[in-house]
Parts: sequence; structure tokens; C-alpha cells
Amino acid sequence: MKTSVPSQMKAAAIDRFGGPEVLGTKTVPVPQVGPGEVLIQVETAGIGQWDPAERAGEMEGYKPGSKASFPYVLGTDGAGTVVALGEGVKNLKVGDKVYAFGFLNEKGGFYAEYTAVRAADTAPVPKGLSAEQAGVLAADGITALQGVEDTLKVGQGTTLLVYGASGGVGHLAVQLAKRLGAKVLAVASGADGVELMKKLGADKAVDGRSDDVAKAVRDFAPDGLDAALVLAGGDKVNELLKAVVKKGGHIAFPNGVEPAPKGPEGVKATAYNGEANPKVLGRLNSLIESGPFHVEVSKVYRLDEVSRAHEAVGKHHLGKLALRIH
Repeated sequence: MKTSVPSQMKAAAIDRFGGPEVLGTKTVPVPQVGPGEVLIQVETAGIGQWDPAERAGEMEGYKPGSKASFPYVLGTDGAGTVVALGEGVKNLKVGDKVYAFGFLNEKGGFYAEYTAVRAADTAPVPKGLSAEQAGVLAADGITALQGVEDTLKVGQGTTLLVYGASGGVGHLAVQLAKRLGAKVLAVASGADGVELMKKLGADKAVDGRSDDVAKAVRDFAPDGLDAALVLAGGDKVNELLKAVVKKGGHIAFPNGVEPAPKGPEGVKATAYNGEANPKVLGRLNSLIESGPFHVEVSKVYRLDEVSRAHEAVGKHHLGKLALRIH
């Protein structure tokens, strides 16, 4: 079953790997929906921290001549309306408002009017979220939840450090960890980041640039921290972790945080990938819908402003940037 879908669409695509200037608006074919997939008419797409690396052809194992074919459409996550169902899709219907995850999708990403993704990587938009908020949720929400719940197993009373807390993954992780019962110390970037953390319910918030973070952590957890979710790497954070995470504690970080965070002797450090599946999307939705929840979208760009959006990704901003398609 499908509604009327055109054969061509507008997309922000690249004809070669390179800097922000290689991105432009093009007319490309609408992807075909295959078995187990849905075709989504995209309203908004998230702009990921990794998108510039993908645009430059620097994604590991993803080089010209492998899976990439040009024109190449970027965009790992987004939100919109289901307009067609592939064979065997039972849990969604045409007209559903959804958000979805499609990392390195061979059929093209979310910087487009339509995208075809696996139904298993698609979920109803959580109640209370706008189209922009839903559009930036999937990749960072999954990464945040799999960090705090699946990897670190935080629960009632866990003392948790979120380092890089005012970014896309971090600000969601703070809220999810609080819902799971953790006591959260958020290390944010800048005064605006600290302000956001206070608004989102962190038990303590400090500015990683200017505050004495080690002292703040010792005051917060005198016996040492149970766990740390680390979203920014470097010598500064490694020194901090060695000083403040207790023996038997656990550090988690998504793959791509460089250099890889390290803890002291007797502290486990786990790298993980954010990976979509129906269980994690269902769990994410139920935690989000259990009370007021905030997804920070600091700026929304039009499709024809995509190169400007890519320039902005590396500059200071809170939460996530979005691309408005429709």
C-alpha cells in the first residue's frame, strides 16, 4: 500500500568527497522501498557530529568505490510520515508520524525529501516532541540510552559523570540516567551548557572549560564515581577519570571518541556503538514519555543551507542541529 509518491525528489547530496562546499541541492530518484522497509517523507533531519567525516570520505571502511555511489545523500536520522510500506511490514502503517535511524544507508540518507529505511529502525514519534526534536533524536538518543543503561547499567543511586553533557548525546544521557535513578554530575561546555544542564535536572553541573572539575567530582562523590559516560576525549579527561572513578567502576564511550578514554587500574573502559533495534527504540520512547523531556535543537537550517550547517557542526552549540526538509 502506498500514497502518491513522485519518482524524483530534492536532496542535499555530494558528487565527490570533500569540504562543506561539495554539498549542494540536487534532483535525484526517490529510493525504492524493499521488503521490511518503509518509505518516509522526511520533515526534518538531524545533522550528526560524524556527518562532516562522512562527507569527506573519512568514515572507516567507507571509501570511494566501496559502497558509496554518487550523487550520495547524507543523513543518519530524521523524522517524517510513512508514505509506503515494503513487503512484510506489520508494525507501521501509511500516515504514521515516525522517526528513524539509517547509518550509512545504501539507499541514501535523510538529507532528502524521501528516504527508505528498515522498519525495525523506525518508531512512532514520542508524545510531546516536535518534528524538529524527533528529527534529531534517533542516533543520539540510541547512543545515550545504550551508554547509560545497556553498557553502564546505571540504576537507583548510581553516581554517574557525563562528560560532554551539553552536546547531542550528552544532554539526552543526563535526562535518561535521571529517569533510571542515577545521581548525575554533568560536565558541560560554557555557561550556556551549564545552564541547560541545570534546567534538565542534573544533580550538579560544571563548566569543563573553566571550573575545577576534579574538586566538583570529589565533593559530589567523595568515595569515587560508580560510572562515567565520556563523549569527548583528550588528556584532560583521562587525568580526571584516573582521579575520580572508583575501583570496580565503569567508563563507557561511543566509538569515535578520540583518543579513547582510559581509567585507572581496576576500572573497566568499554567502547560501544549506538545501534538501532525495536527494543531500544521502544525503551527510548517509554522513558521519554514517562514525563516532560527536552530535546535541544539549537538551530534549524533549510535544505539549501546545508553547507552552512556543516560548518556549524564543529563550532560551539548546545544539543543538536537540524535540517528542515518540508
